[in-house]
Amino acid sequence: MNSRNPIRARNLRAALLAGAGSTLLVAAGPAMAQDAPAPQAENEEDAIVVTGIRETIQNSINTKREETAIVDALSADDIGDLPALSVGQAIQTITGATTHREKGDASEIALRGLGPFLSNATFNGRDATNGSGDRSVNFNQFPSELVNNIKIYKTQQADLVEGGVAGTIEIGTLRPLDFGKRRLQGEVKAQYNPYGDRIVGSGGIGWRGTLSYVDQFANDTIGIAVGVQRNDTNNPEETYAASTTWTACQASPVVANNNCNEYTRDEYGQNLPFYLVPNAYTFRQISETDKRDAIFGSVQWRPSDQFNINLDVQYSDRTFVESRRDLNISEARRSLTDVVYDENGIIQSLRGQSALESNGSELSRSEEYLGGGLSVEWQPNDRLTLTVDGSYSRTIRVEDERNVRLRTDQRDLNGNLNFFAGPQNNNIRVPYTYEITPGSFVPTITIDPRFDLNNHDLFWDDARFRRDQSRRRNEIVAGRFDAGYEMDGFLSKLSAGVRWSEMTYRDYDVRNEDFDLTSDIDEERRINNLCRNRAFPQTGFLSAADGNTINSWATFDVDCLFREYTGSEDPGALNDKRSPANRNVTERTLAGYIMADYDADLGNMPVRGNIGVRVVKTDVTSNGLRSDLVIIDNGDGTIRLDTTDDFETVTIKSSSTRILPSVNAIFEVAPDTLLRVAGYRAMSRPAPSALGAGRTFTIDGDDFTSVEEAIGNVRANGSPRLKPLMSWNADVAIEWYPNKDSLLSATLYYKQFSGGFQPVVFDEEFVIDGQAVTVPVIQTRNSPDKSRIYGLELTAATRFSFLPKPLDGLGAKVSYNYADSNFKNQDVNLGDQYDPETDTVSSGIIPAAGLSGYSKHVLSAQAYYELGPVSLQAIYNYRSKYYQDFVGGNSQLRYVGPSETVDFRASLDLMKGVSLRFEALNIFNEPKATYMPVYGSSRQYHYYGAKYFVGIRARI
Repeated sequence: MNSRNPIRARNLRAALLAGAGSTLLVAAGPAMAQDAPAPQAENEEDAIVVTGIRETIQNSINTKREETAIVDALSADDIGDLPALSVGQAIQTITGATTHREKGDASEIALRGLGPFLSNATFNGRDATNGSGDRSVNFNQFPSELVNNIKIYKTQQADLVEGGVAGTIEIGTLRPLDFGKRRLQGEVKAQYNPYGDRIVGSGGIGWRGTLSYVDQFANDTIGIAVGVQRNDTNNPEETYAASTTWTACQASPVVANNNCNEYTRDEYGQNLPFYLVPNAYTFRQISETDKRDAIFGSVQWRPSDQFNINLDVQYSDRTFVESRRDLNISEARRSLTDVVYDENGIIQSLRGQSALESNGSELSRSEEYLGGGLSVEWQPNDRLTLTVDGSYSRTIRVEDERNVRLRTDQRDLNGNLNFFAGPQNNNIRVPYTYEITPGSFVPTITIDPRFDLNNHDLFWDDARFRRDQSRRRNEIVAGRFDAGYEMDGFLSKLSAGVRWSEMTYRDYDVRNEDFDLTSDIDEERRINNLCRNRAFPQTGFLSAADGNTINSWATFDVDCLFREYTGSEDPGALNDKRSPANRNVTERTLAGYIMADYDADLGNMPVRGNIGVRVVKTDVTSNGLRSDLVIIDNGDGTIRLDTTDDFETVTIKSSSTRILPSVNAIFEVAPDTLLRVAGYRAMSRPAPSALGAGRTFTIDGDDFTSVEEAIGNVRANGSPRLKPLMSWNADVAIEWYPNKDSLLSATLYYKQFSGGFQPVVFDEEFVIDGQAVTVPVIQTRNSPDKSRIYGLELTAATRFSFLPKPLDGLGAKVSYNYADSNFKNQDVNLGDQYDPETDTVSSGIIPAAGLSGYSKHVLSAQAYYELGPVSLQAIYNYRSKYYQDFVGGNSQLRYVGPSETVDFRASLDLMKGVSLRFEALNIFNEPKATYMPVYGSSRQYHYYGAKYFVGIRARI
């Protein structure tokens, strides 16, 4: 297939890079062997002080060596020394970790090629919330300058918070007494975004500033640490997107002047030819400002050798505002002819007709995070340590959007008949062609050249105004008690503890669109002329997309249109936030564990590790609203469903208890070589939003032509009875540490899953306009399927100090992860579906996806040069394609194409404590491409451009 050629090319490039990384692993061996550890200095004055990137890598190597579990880490002794702009960017430099990109920045983390659903993230050992509705952490919410260490536990042990099948990400902030010195540090960076420079009226300039202070008082019994950051940047974006609802259309017969015939599930077994079509296509230009304030603080009090008390708080408030200008081809299933498609139903080319829309949106999102906790550690004697910890984490995300639609009509604003009106004088649809050119994942959509996209007179009819507000609140209150007793002999320590937590998740999405609009043509003409944008908001729109023919269109001022049509620029959200789509989930967890550390000799070989078991009980309560429905006429030949004001609450409860044994063993086969073996059972809970008990009546859009079409889009917005995904796991690793700068390691791992996820249909009764209607509602269930993952993880790091000066400042780190999985996620409409009445599974017509976030290949390579005052670092990251589910589940399949980015960082010490710093992200402007509902069927591509930062840091 032509559209897959660039994908194959990227996979080939990844394979070549992986091969190059393997070559470095082999070549680094002799280099490491020659670079023997330096003899210990006789006094501190003779010691070599290691700083910067080299120190960070040394600390990471040492942490990996000392931990009992299989761990990879990134840590810095000083505040602000993690080599990245955000925690997400820092994590993706750690072996086996990669990220999902949003707005060009690292966001959700995947470990060992496995998505965030299978990972757990903690902040100072505590669960953290987010505003996305899942259990991943929005890592770009936290500035790396205020974080000191990041650990990724690849294997589990009983004292870790449960939830990490792929691993547990632990983010740690500084403890001021442990830091042990006074530090005042400030840093200011200016940002330049070339894409921002293309926005009309903007220069693409932003900035970020960080200030931190650490000190100790009262004879080093009290310590404080505080850091603040302000980030004021811009993240413009340009994109093409198809809608998130796709239909399998029968290849024949061709339906003139109407939607294609849908291939129904009853016909799936007939092997009819079909092609996959979305509901709409959209070209979108986005101008954005992004502001974030972050404050991290901690107080440590050590009144005596017996007590250690720590209080830490993290706060982040992020707001971004987007101005969106859309060209919408709203009827992508209508009047399709000359359709060329492949054996998978992926369209290569077609001709169609659709109404066109010039849409404008003003969107603002605020996300506030507040987290922290109090930990009290008491050591009544040399052997016993008791710890009590209480924590709180809360994220609130509020999103407001005002949207305006202006459509084409058979006549323009001045009454002139358009060329496409046809003999019936009532056609509002414009001809277009769609084509995937050879070697491109970007479709070329060409509008009939007789239609001038930049003519404002052509966009004026069926004005529609919407004011949407969504709110997500995720809150965790938790407490834990741990006891540790040091012992002599084979068992070196015995630990036990309990943990209780209550997680709540609430969300709503309300729409206000009942406005009194004018129908007077003279008034329409006045408003249209008054509210026009005289120039397209951006120059060179989608110029980086090969084959794109649409670079601008007529756009309008959203504030002006709202004011003139509705009487207010912002009519506000509805006061009544109740809706059947709302989610209200409470999850209570009670866990207990016991674990024993051991340390002994097996002959002449030292052996250490731990063995333990964790028991976890989870109770879920999910409340949903139900209401009768009424049919609303949109006034343009379409209808939608709306609720009455009479609601009742439906409560669904679920409970599960899981036993999680674990064992870790480390064999010191040589003074510089470790063999690690681990076996454990792990669990990953469904996302909070996937546990909702509500119902939604559309997936994409609400403009239907019949009641049957509308009720066919009823979906469960969650499945409260979903149970955790369980796996048995085994890891074997060999690690070689020839010196402080060098590491060579290989890990084999295997995971066997019990159960998967599968769509299931239940008949439910709804009252529509007073009539009882039975509607099949699709949910998700835990299937009895068995599946597995096996993988290989390789890491090599060294500093080439054996080279002659000045080349001895060179160093490198390469990590590669390969994973193979047969896990299956079915499409909610087009995949396999379970029938609970007959206890049978009906086959779908498209292949299943794998685990959410699963990439077969992940490669990270770093090269650095550090000598004297100069520090240079280049970072390359590659991730092969992966399936990404939608928040809340119960949706169609979506794939993200292969991604690769190159970043660069440099610093120059100007004087003691003062350095000049430079950073560049996504240097080669790699886009993000997504596909639906099968891989290769183009759904969306984003271009963000590169970002450049230059700044100065001073520390005292």
